[in-house]
Amino acid sequence: MIEFQEVSKRYPGGHLALAGVSFTIRHGELLLLSGHSGAGKSTLLKLIAAIERPTEGRVMMNGQDVGKLRADAIPYLRRKLGLILQDHRLLMDRSVFENLVLPLEIAGQSAREARKRAQAALERVGLKDRGGELPITLSGGEQQRVAIARAIVNRPAVLIADEPTAHLDPDYARDIAHLFQSFNDAGVTVIVSTHDPSLFCNARGRTLRLAQGVLTDEETS
Repeated sequence: MIEFQEVSKRYPGGHLALAGVSFTIRHGELLLLSGHSGAGKSTLLKLIAAIERPTEGRVMMNGQDVGKLRADAIPYLRRKLGLILQDHRLLMDRSVFENLVLPLEIAGQSAREARKRAQAALERVGLKDRGGELPITLSGGEQQRVAIARAIVNRPAVLIADEPTAHLDPDYARDIAHLFQSFNDAGVTVIVSTHDPSLFCNARGRTLRLAQGVLTDEETS
């Protein structure tokens, strides 16, 4: 489904974030990216979503070179993805429910279908009775759940999350990890960067380890 072919990413100023990284992600797989802060995990995820483009090499998705997509084609790519970045970018002046409905309506869904999907997504993440509240009134873990609900509301084939358990207390972190495992059990391809792979120790998946932009190890559980 997704293939990195000798991918390198160098930022202005000379910083090398990724160096010659190659691997393949199969449909329906759970892939964990581990490594220290600055190892290149976030850059790798952004390359899949065409938020960044590779300096060298190719990022392929279903046979399409993501790095060469025209700007007007990128929104169509991202509709197939559920993205959860470290910055939630929730609309704090809109209700939780509105945060989920708005992107669906922008994508052309009818108001009725958008509301139906939003409610289903909130139920999926355990917030079915919190739709009328503003995100700012929620805890950090609950805001993370809203971000996850927004990512799955369009029923993506691929779910990408950048450190979704960072800055959460252990109980919330375990709940979030179990939530991602349940999405994968339902057939969604899940790609998660994490500083703590042990949270997913009971999951059937693969772990890739990065160090200073280089793929150093691979482990299957």
